[in-house]
Amino acid sequence: MANKLKLMCILAHPDDESLGNGGILAKYAAEGVETYLVTATRGERGWFGEGSEYPGLEALGRIREAELLAAARVLGIQRVDFLDYIDGDLDQAQPAEVIAKIAGLLRSVRPNVVITFGPDGAYGHPDHIAICQFTTAAIVEAASPDSLYSRDLAPHGVSKLYYMVAPEKFFLAYQSVFGEMVMHIDGVERRGVAWPEWAITTRIATREYRQTVWQAILCHESQLAAYRQLEHVSQEYQQELWDRQTYYRAFSLVNGGRGVEDDLFAGLG
Repeated sequence: MANKLKLMCILAHPDDESLGNGGILAKYAAEGVETYLVTATRGERGWFGEGSEYPGLEALGRIREAELLAAARVLGIQRVDFLDYIDGDLDQAQPAEVIAKIAGLLRSVRPNVVITFGPDGAYGHPDHIAICQFTTAAIVEAASPDSLYSRDLAPHGVSKLYYMVAPEKFFLAYQSVFGEMVMHIDGVERRGVAWPEWAITTRIATREYRQTVWQAILCHESQLAAYRQLEHVSQEYQQELWDRQTYYRAFSLVNGGRGVEDDLFAGLG
């Protein structure tokens, strides 16, 4: 292929790539698409062990960075970049700074398709919501010839932007293991947001890559006290978790309509 297709996932934490997008990353890498990952934080506050054993922000960040890089190798990701923010603090970062970093990566890598979290953050997670907002803004900036960001690099227009979304059955499967997905932010209870089936624009078959995804998840050793439980869900829920991944097409310059896509690169061929 003269001009290789490129997919970039712009996410918040280590393990978002494996749990949230492992199937499509493995699939497209196997099909010859160049896959790239941008992760905003190193998951420094993602500790499931005893509080007294928590190694601290810096040490846990190093551990989780190494785990992510190992998972990326399993999934066939070509390059990983970190934005160098602290887990839990992303929504307090200076917007211009984050947008500039992402816009620079977009202009450098020049992906056709970008994936990030949806505006609901899956279950209202502030970091997830922030990376959605920053990524969407950075796509606009990367395409603008008048942008003040990364002026040494030529503008680049992303052809398609997708938001990660999940139907109700996915949340039922996930919550059968981890319990209700609830966060309390500013005194408000936030819960998992299931998208209606009709609102999902894109369903990608990923069953063939189940084992690869599981091997990537196992790379996140510091998280396995929780994630090992995924092995024990019912066969029906296994199918919901691993056999397909679902997205909302936030915009496309190459296709549209209400037909459900089975390929992130539909319209680009």
